[in-house]
Amino acid sequence: MAKRLKIGLTGGIGSGKTAVSDLFAELGAEVIDTDLLSRELVQPGRPALDEIVATFGREILDPNGHLDRQTLRSKVFADATLRKKLEAILHPKIREEMLARAARSAAPYVIFVIPLLVETGQQNLVDRVLLVDVPEALQRERVARRDGLSTEQIDQILAAQADRATRLSHADDIICNDRDRDALVKAVAELHRKYLRHIQD
Repeated sequence: MAKRLKIGLTGGIGSGKTAVSDLFAELGAEVIDTDLLSRELVQPGRPALDEIVATFGREILDPNGHLDRQTLRSKVFADATLRKKLEAILHPKIREEMLARAARSAAPYVIFVIPLLVETGQQNLVDRVLLVDVPEALQRERVARRDGLSTEQIDQILAAQADRATRLSHADDIICNDRDRDALVKAVAELHRKYLRHIQD
């Protein structure tokens, strides 16, 4: 029986992870995005939200009882201890749900989109690490244009992520996303064929 290949897709902010994962989904891969999972897990009534409120206080809720992500983000960005507390609540739940969905999938291979894969040491969960790579100058330009962040805010985010050299050193496969969409489509298609061959070997 062919084994289920698990790919960990990662990359810094603004590298184009969503564009790449969407292309893999179009080719038939099962894409499981941990950012989307984390949003589901903190919906009202979910145990993770109750734990977060117990840890951080009710001020991290908006008037409708939903998580105020901006307030929580500002708290954890300012304090590494608080960030670790949040990760201790969310990461095990995200990992459990991610693996459960992968086990249920009928797709030929699964792509886990894990932005902080290297930083959180989750390489052992996957068979291969796929890095969406981009030069830092282009990364900064895209994030400033997309999110309207200041240089200082972008500096803070980049400081919390592994640097480019570290990510490259952990990658089994690399897509350099510094060209046009046609080049990206071609790069994804080549890797798709490669992953299908891996399954058959």
